[in-house]
Amino acid sequence: MNADLNWPSPPHFEVIIKGGGDDLATANVVFNDGRRMNGNVIRLDPAGGILEIHPEKSETHLSISFSNLKSLRLTQPVELKRLPMPTAQNAMDVYPTSERQRCVVRFKDGEELISQTVGFVSQKFGLFLFLNDYSTRILRWFIPAESIANCEIGEQIGKILVDQKILSPELIDAGLEKQQQLRSQRLGDYLKRENLVSQQQLEAALKNQKGMPPMKLGEALLAEKLITSEQLDDALKTQSQDRKLRLGEILVDMGVVDNEAISRTLVQKLGIPYVNLQKFQFDPTAVEAIPAALAKKHSAIPLYRTDTRMVVAIENPLAWDSLQELSVFTKLKVDPVIASPKDLAITIERFYSTKPEDSGNISDLMSELGGTDEQVQQSQEDVVTESDSVLVRLVNRIILDAYKQNASDIHIEAQPGNKPSKVRFRKDGVMAAYSDIPAKFRTALVSRIKIMSRLDISEKRHAQDGKLNFEQFGPAKIELRIVTIPTTNGLEDVVMRILAAPKAVSLDSIGLAPHVLSSLKKVAVKPHGLLFVCGPTGSGKTTTLHSLLSYINTPERKIWTAEDPVEITQEGLRQVQVNAKIDWTFASVLRTFLRADPDVIMVGETRDPETAKIVVEASLTGHLVLSTMHTNSAAESVVRLLDLGLDPFNFADALLAVLSQRLARRLCPACKKPHVASDEELNALAHEYCRDTELNINDIQSRWKAQYVEAGGAPTIFSAEGCDVCDKTGYKGRLGIHELLVMSPEVKKKVYASANVREISRTAMAEGMQTLRQDGIEKILLGHTDLTQVEAVCL
Repeated sequence: MNADLNWPSPPHFEVIIKGGGDDLATANVVFNDGRRMNGNVIRLDPAGGILEIHPEKSETHLSISFSNLKSLRLTQPVELKRLPMPTAQNAMDVYPTSERQRCVVRFKDGEELISQTVGFVSQKFGLFLFLNDYSTRILRWFIPAESIANCEIGEQIGKILVDQKILSPELIDAGLEKQQQLRSQRLGDYLKRENLVSQQQLEAALKNQKGMPPMKLGEALLAEKLITSEQLDDALKTQSQDRKLRLGEILVDMGVVDNEAISRTLVQKLGIPYVNLQKFQFDPTAVEAIPAALAKKHSAIPLYRTDTRMVVAIENPLAWDSLQELSVFTKLKVDPVIASPKDLAITIERFYSTKPEDSGNISDLMSELGGTDEQVQQSQEDVVTESDSVLVRLVNRIILDAYKQNASDIHIEAQPGNKPSKVRFRKDGVMAAYSDIPAKFRTALVSRIKIMSRLDISEKRHAQDGKLNFEQFGPAKIELRIVTIPTTNGLEDVVMRILAAPKAVSLDSIGLAPHVLSSLKKVAVKPHGLLFVCGPTGSGKTTTLHSLLSYINTPERKIWTAEDPVEITQEGLRQVQVNAKIDWTFASVLRTFLRADPDVIMVGETRDPETAKIVVEASLTGHLVLSTMHTNSAAESVVRLLDLGLDPFNFADALLAVLSQRLARRLCPACKKPHVASDEELNALAHEYCRDTELNINDIQSRWKAQYVEAGGAPTIFSAEGCDVCDKTGYKGRLGIHELLVMSPEVKKKVYASANVREISRTAMAEGMQTLRQDGIEKILLGHTDLTQVEAVCL
């Protein structure tokens, strides 16, 4: 029986269930009348206010209304893993001071729950807590809003201000004294008298306070013992809704603290990060996920997003209604962070105001340019320059659309005569048409890109390489590598590579099979040796290398990298950009690294005898060395390195493993169509799986039936269909296909003997190595891709 918990994760954390999941969620239930009950949760429906549970020693289920429920505690411990935030250096101004926050929940019956919370989610219908007692055990509690008198999470504001040395104890006492004097006044009158808000602003603020979450501001003030319950009751009677009478507002009025300091204090109290929006690197796909009207309505700006969650900067992270509306609109879990009102206003204006340089879609811009074939033929003398405002916007739109469509490359292909230039994107490894640009704009189009890349616009006879920082020209932090290439008839093509995301992805998330992942992790923590990642251009080698570095990147290790270019940055790494023009090559950088006390060295590419010799020497002298090669298989990489003149004995002793990889197109999860594999399909897959091996086809089919289906039936496989999500292609994104050769004594013997590719590969497969083709077929049976895509990359 699977439990339907609907249990949210706290902001910026991932919940890890110990023991394999919540399939049978045991729980302890406390009723409002004091009764207790143990059982298995079947369904928790917070929005409907219902808990369904199967009590112990009972044959029937029980449905409990939240009005009768005091608390629900799940007995299975969990772990919380903090999720990283990709920011610019120093963009995160303040972090929570502690992983744990003091938590006090006061129930309406007078009881108190006092503990430490690692995270919490406050919603309209109740409070979700992740509590522990300074041990590693974290237990999940849910307390309905109807049961809570008030709750207090974190230290008192005054204490934090003193601890942070923002204010002295004397100033805090003065603030409390002035606050006591003001409590006899109604909040609305005080605010209007002090000209803090207008009447209209006050009414709007009151209207927006409907449906506050359990941790209401009035209750927090009671918990802080800053106001009495009688004073709160009086305020509620004289006003239609709660008013915000905060210690911070009074202290600001006194001139002893500013709003920025108050925001920083709330960071410590709530355990939610404070973000400096002026320094944050925004994800434009996240920004576009929320329309301007919604962003302005809630004074919120998206920072970045994943497939399931979005991080949003907002002034009040407890504004449940705002977060709920953003979540419903985006269909994503929303994690709030705190930002100052001033920064929010500036940033929302920056991203959502209409700018001439980034407004308009490609069709509108083409129309505005007047770019039809007939117009081109009739007015060839109407020359467009690279500084034309519409052309500037056109180039920006091309780059932004490529980025949003997850394209890896932009190709601008000039055609002779009056034929339009073609613009194509490479998406998921396949070229796709984007737009045609009329012939009269082709020269200005190329010149504009050259200007943005700081290239010579007058040089058209030779190829040029450059780099484009799009942040200087548009509303997104995108870096592109630019190549201009002279073609026939005096024309030029441009290829723009959109560089990889500037953050490393987890080793667990790059699609490695479990046995490959386990073996690779063991190799990566070796104190010395040589590890290669190989594959053709664009197969994700750099991403994999940085995932490995991220896995071993600890304060105890000194890691140097030599790269061309540096595409992914990680805190803790010392990264070097090679430059062959000044003889700062991989080999020369490596020699320098060996004098710089390294533990781990990463070399972007090993492609010449000198570099190969140095990486082997480095690995034999107590360093772990990671590098890449442009080869087709793991065994071929070994032979290629021997062909570079390496000593077979030294090389075999140094080499730990070789990971070969490809990127195949992933079936679109929104439209992929399942069907039970026929005998012919299963037989064809088994033949491909066993080709060039000594495996038995019948044994493989029997294993598949036992592994991928129930009751010995046939596996389910999926086919591409096509929908709006995947632009009718049937594919969305890519996944890795891998082959890991680990150096064993038997493989070493083959290397000592300078064996050929086939001999090394056969020995490795006999010891359990799964080839690229075999790993691809396993991922077909898992429903991730199809045979067409596996054959396309694993010939």
